[in-house]
Amino acid sequence: MNKAELIEIVAKGTKLTKAQVERTLDSTLDTIKRSLKKGDDVKLVGFGTFAKAKRKSRKGRNPQTGKTITIPACNFPKFRAGREFKQLVR
Repeated sequence: MNKAELIEIVAKGTKLTKAQVERTLDSTLDTIKRSLKKGDDVKLVGFGTFAKAKRKSRKGRNPQTGKTITIPACNFPKFRAGREFKQLVR
């Protein structure tokens, strides 16, 4: 399912227009992104938790030259599914 299909299904289920659903979805995703950027977790009970995690720097290899390189530390978004969501998928 892509974003357009999700918007269509939610619009049918809520009796809202596709434009209203798209604005709501975009606003929700932007809020989650901004919260993670600040370092805050976003917890949706029954669905899951979005969190900001840190990766340590590590050694890697350049596939073209075979030289060892250092991959710098970085932050990345992480999602942990909630118990209800896990049970539903199983």
